[in-house]
Order: sequence, then structure tokens, then C-alpha cells
Amino acid sequence: MSLSKIALAGATGNLGVCVLKALLDRDHVVTVLSRIGGNSSKLAKHPNLTIVEVDFDSTQSLVSVLQGVEVLISCLATLAIGSQNPLIDGAVAAGVKRFIPAEFGMDSQNPLCLKLPVCAPKVATQEYLQEKVKSTQAFSYTGIANGLFLDWGLKMGFIVNPATHTAVLYNGGDIPFSTTNLDDVARAILGIIKNQDSTANRILYIHSAVTTQNKLIQHAKDTDGQEWKTNLMDTEMIRQESYAELEKVKGGNIQMAMDGFCVCAMWTPGYGGDFSNHLDNELVGVGYLSEDEVKAVVASFL
Repeated sequence: MSLSKIALAGATGNLGVCVLKALLDRDHVVTVLSRIGGNSSKLAKHPNLTIVEVDFDSTQSLVSVLQGVEVLISCLATLAIGSQNPLIDGAVAAGVKRFIPAEFGMDSQNPLCLKLPVCAPKVATQEYLQEKVKSTQAFSYTGIANGLFLDWGLKMGFIVNPATHTAVLYNGGDIPFSTTNLDDVARAILGIIKNQDSTANRILYIHSAVTTQNKLIQHAKDTDGQEWKTNLMDTEMIRQESYAELEKVKGGNIQMAMDGFCVCAMWTPGYGGDFSNHLDNELVGVGYLSEDEVKAVVASFL
């Protein structure tokens, strides 16, 4: 028996794939919103899954597709999160009850994070959502701050690189930071759908664990005994390099700059990268990884 009708944008991304699986496993009826000419058609067929091509820049294109949808989830990529307003407008016009924006990541409520260009579109989206909540009684939103993606960050070498036994250690590598497996982010989304009253119109904070880069490296050493090659880097240098990349006359590497700002947000003291004292895990049914379980995640990428 289906529980809710859900729409999902960004279903083929690293997080979107996990979210889609979690929704279908819970028997939700899911409509995937695909860019015209996108690759969502490659998704495996499922009796509860419908894929519809839409123009993400056109509210009119979205309204008819969102009729009857209870929750709209945006898992758009970092460089697209500044263009969620048409999705929001379409959701409001169609009577969608809850919008979950592509907030996933740093603490966008932190005053220092607010100044980073990677955070600006998240804050702008929050402000737009708050305006819609004031003018539309039945509409609400929930954002999720989950720190860095643990499994993805290890696979891609963004946190540390178990596959090559190498790492860039930011500010020494002993800065505690919140990190979350992709499946736990998906689990939090299921928790929001189940508990809409208690999660309305706020940012939720979750993590699978709080750890440090050096702890993760030690877990790897304890598993296979191999030594690591590491470089030390100050996040202030990363911040300056990221701004310089954005300011290049012919246009710099935007993704590299945004990744740099994410590094600053998670590993610079004062930027709130450790969520330990304000977590909402219990509210949305997300558990915590033990040290042995974190070790096992690291080992899976060696």
C-alpha cells in the first residue's frame, strides 16, 4: 500500500539514487522530475515510479506534474541549487505540502558560513521558502544539514583517500567534523515525511558520526597496516584560492572553488562543522555509527 505521493528532482545524482531507493522501498509513489534530454530514463523500472521530463526553469511546466504530490524533494547538484525557485513556485501552485531543498551539507545558519559563496544560494532559497510559508498556509519546508557525505567523501578522496592512502590534512587533521552516510540522509528524509508537523519550517541537523581526518587514517592503518602520504594545508589558503578562482577574468573552475569553500566550512574552527550539540537524529530516526562501524566504512574503500 502506498504511503505518500512524492516528487524527486535530481534522482540520478549520488544522493538522489539513495533517496529514490529508500522511497520505493517504503512503497511511496514517486515521480522523478527529469531535465529534458536528461538521463533519468536509465533508472530501473518500478511499479511505483514515474519519470517525467520537465523544464526546471518553467513553473508552468512543473505545476501539472506536481498535482497531488505531498512532498517534493530537491537533490540538485551544488552548482544548480541556486535555481530552485521555479520548483518552489510550482510546488506552491500545485498544493504541495512540504518542500525539501538541496540544503545538504554545512551549517548554513553559522554566521561565518553565511559569508561563503557556496552557502549564498542555500540562504537565498531558505529566505524564498520562508516568504512562501508566510503567504501560503498549507505549504512548509524542511532543510537537512548533514556535514560531509562520509561514504562518498571516502570514495572520492574528498575527506581522505583510502584507495591511495593519501590525504590533505586541513588545519592539522584533528578538527572534529560531522559526516553522514548517504543512506542516513535518505533515512532522514523518510523521517521528515513521517513527522511533518515536528519538522516544519526549519533546518534539521544530523550526522552518522563526528570524527577527524586523522582518526579516519588511523582506522585505515589499523585495518591494513599501510603508511599514508599526507600534506598539511591551512583552510585560510584554500579560502583565498577559491575566491581567486571565482574572480578569474575568463571564468575559473567554479566547482573547484565551491569544493574549496566546503573545505573551509567543515574544517575551519568557528564555522560549526561539528553538529554534536544540536542534533535531530532521534526526531527523524537516524542512528549513530560506533567507532568500529566508522572503521568498517573506511575499510570498505581500502
